[in-house]
Amino acid sequence: MVTLISHSPVETAALGREWAGSLNRGGIIGLSGDLGAGKTQLVKGIAEGLGIAARVHSPTFSLVNIYKGGRLTLFHLDLYRLESREQIAAAGLEEYLRPDGVTVIEWAERWFGDLGPGNEPPVVGPYRQARIETLSQTERRIVYEDFGA
Repeated sequence: MVTLISHSPVETAALGREWAGSLNRGGIIGLSGDLGAGKTQLVKGIAEGLGIAARVHSPTFSLVNIYKGGRLTLFHLDLYRLESREQIAAAGLEEYLRPDGVTVIEWAERWFGDLGPGNEPPVVGPYRQARIETLSQTERRIVYEDFGA
């Protein structure tokens, strides 16, 4: 498990750009954190790092935004409006667990629960779980762990 402190939204986006450099087709990142913690800011950095020029925004009402034009297609999911695994399954989101590109899931804990030894995500390839905690108006603690191949 890795813990980082981001001192600004710019640093959070820079972390996303860094992560994008190591992403490969089929990679999935699950993000957890309160409203306003910086999940979408991290996704903006990932998109930028993938070379995606489109404006990234949270798909809270559409559930999925798809961004093309970069090194890999980015599937950006937001599960805030879904409260159970059954609702997620009914929304037909399982296809994004085997992306032809990369998938980033905001509110991933609603799908996968708490991860740790003996409780790993139901994904085939590499998966990074990140939790973003608000420390102050500008500071965030970002704790992440990698699972899978």
